[in-house]
Amino acid sequence: MPSIRHEVLIGAPAETVYHALTSQHGLAGWWTPDVSATADLGSVARFGFGPSYYKEMRITELLAGRLVQWTCIEGADEWKGTAISFELRPGTKQTLSITRPELADQLRQSTSQDGGTLLIFRHDKWRADTPMLAECSYTWARFLGSLKSLCEVGTGRPWPHQHEAEQRRAA
Repeated sequence: MPSIRHEVLIGAPAETVYHALTSQHGLAGWWTPDVSATADLGSVARFGFGPSYYKEMRITELLAGRLVQWTCIEGADEWKGTAISFELRPGTKQTLSITRPELADQLRQSTSQDGGTLLIFRHDKWRADTPMLAECSYTWARFLGSLKSLCEVGTGRPWPHQHEAEQRRAA
């Protein structure tokens, strides 16, 4: 079965990232402002994307500061039954550079002095490798950038702004 996988270094503590993944306020700040969610195992989180489309995720695992897992129960047909996980691995710049040398560029560009949290994102159990899977992989990357921005600077780019260009930094 095809999967989507992304790894992103977030210059914030794992607790900050976990809160952004589990609280209604956090989810609204990086994914979609139309969210109804609680951090309760077995509960269903609802994410609206416009007036007539939404996704519902059953929360299947919560390990504070370490792991969030969902199963899609409503949404586009290709999404139903897929599994989404956010694994959090905190570390200093030194330990991450030793254990994950492929993160060298992310670590070098990080504004965090301490390191941060490696987010390992997976969206598994797709039935086929389709154009929607490819588009979702790209869009997840944009939303994970939004999550990173929310955790690091306090402002994300949730739907419908996830594809807009980032603000130009002052020289």
